Amino acid sequence: MGESEMTKTDGTGDEAVSRFVERFAAELTAAGMQRMASRVFAALLASETASMTSAELAERLRISPAAVSGAIGYLTQVDMVSRERDPGTRRDRYVLHNELWYETFTRRDQVLVRWEKVLKEGTETLGRDTAAGRRTAETAEFFAFLHDEIGGIMDRWRARKASGAQEA
Repeated sequence: MGESEMTKTDGTGDEAVSRFVERFAAELTAAGMQRMASRVFAALLASETASMTSAELAERLRISPAAVSGAIGYLTQVDMVSRERDPGTRRDRYVLHNELWYETFTRRDQVLVRWEKVLKEGTETLGRDTAAGRRTAETAEFFAFLHDEIGGIMDRWRARKASGAQEA
C-alpha cells in the first residue's frame, strides 16, 4: 500500500490514522452498521484517494480477505461503495461514492415516503378514532415532517458546499 494511504500529509503517523478509523468505525457500529463494514468504510473514508484494493484493506485493517469481501458486499448492496477495475491490473478497487452522504439521505428520504404511505393506509385500516390509529397517524405525520426537513437540509448543504463555507 502506498505511503499516501498510510500517512496523513501533515505528518501524523499511521497509528493516529488507525485510531481514527477504529473510533469512527465503532461509532458507525453503535449506530447499527455491521462491524466489519464499518471498519472498511472508515478505512476508505480515511484513505487519500477514497479507494483501496481488497489486499490494501486487508493489510490496513489486519483482517482476512474473506472479511473484506463480506464487508464490501454489504457496502456495495447499500450503495456506499462501488467496485472498479484497478487500471492495468485484474484487481478490483473499492471506491467511496462522490456524493455519498447526499445519496444516503436521498435513499432514506425515499424510505420515509414509503413508510408514510403505509402508515397512512394503516391509520385508515385501524381507524382514526382508535389509539392504534392515532399512533400510526402521528408516526406518518412525523415521517412527512422528516421528509420535508431533509429536502431543506440537503438544499442548504448544497448551497454551503458551493460557497466553500465548510468549517474544519
